[in-house]
Amino acid sequence: MSIPSSSVSGQELDLDSCVGMMRAGSKTFFAASRLLPQRMRAASVALYAFCRVADDLVDGAEYSPKQSLKLLHHRLDRVYQGQPSVAIEDQALALVVQQYQLPRLLLDGLLEGFAWDAEGRRYDTLEQLHSYAARVAGTVGGMMCWIMGIRNPVALARACELGVAMQLTNIARDVGDDARIGRIYLPYAWLQEAGITPQEWLQQPECTPALQSVVSRLLLEADRLYEQASAGIADLPKDCRPAILAARLIYAEIGHQLRRNGLNSVDHRAVVGTPTKLRLLGQSHLSAAWIKPAEHPPKPLDAIAYLVDGCMAHIASEKTLARPSTVANARSAVDKIEWMLVLFERLAHERRDAMEAPRVLH
Repeated sequence: MSIPSSSVSGQELDLDSCVGMMRAGSKTFFAASRLLPQRMRAASVALYAFCRVADDLVDGAEYSPKQSLKLLHHRLDRVYQGQPSVAIEDQALALVVQQYQLPRLLLDGLLEGFAWDAEGRRYDTLEQLHSYAARVAGTVGGMMCWIMGIRNPVALARACELGVAMQLTNIARDVGDDARIGRIYLPYAWLQEAGITPQEWLQQPECTPALQSVVSRLLLEADRLYEQASAGIADLPKDCRPAILAARLIYAEIGHQLRRNGLNSVDHRAVVGTPTKLRLLGQSHLSAAWIKPAEHPPKPLDAIAYLVDGCMAHIASEKTLARPSTVANARSAVDKIEWMLVLFERLAHERRDAMEAPRVLH
């Protein structure tokens, strides 16, 4: 497996190569990201692009999952050494790492979650499912919080918990889709308590009252985490709050729609329509300024504690990362931001044209 050379000028970067590598992603991400201040858009789409492409690489047929993960770790090594490959998502990520001193722990955690998927790991308990969601989604919440300049451990914990809540919602929504590819993400212990034998059910997935009770239980846990995470929005920069609140409201609405569908996520996929999204986007603008921090912040979810602790250790170490040599030295700061914003617009256009339904990383 060869690694491409990093000797490329900014003018040679091919925006279409990034768009072509990414399948239909999360429309909710793009709807909410429109509310981010312009200064945040480039970094947020750079993170999204790398996460999306990494997920596609692990799921793809070109390499085995083990090979893909080895390649991704090698690419991260180069990003953090300031020598990213020619891949546009690596070049963009290197800029974010350099500008924000992004802890590698967060990206390594994401790849660990992908590795768990690749090995077909099962989750017997809610706590084990929390650990999975912390890696594939809590890490993304932590990265977004970090690039907003937040170094408060409580706020970082709330951001990671918001990611976990979103992942639980999508697991509840995707029960049928996952079953059709031979996967169950619902806690096995919960299924067994409801009288369902997981492997037998997987042979013939169907929506039953027992399964509905498990889906309902998972949505209640997601709701609890949404509520716990909401107070953390008050710790974010004022101009970032509407976007994060919008993402929280839209993802929670998936759960509400699933309930309106009778908790049947085997035969139907809950979708939040455009009018509802627009209403929630407007609501987030009006409500974000009124969110208050919790007087007595709850204890962080055990599964995300290692992420918060790692970020705090990163701050304490005051590590200086290498500058990306191939892009940072070739372009001015203004050019770099403009380039990344063009990428954002191209990706947004691709998402609007996509025919696939939204899918959260897992």
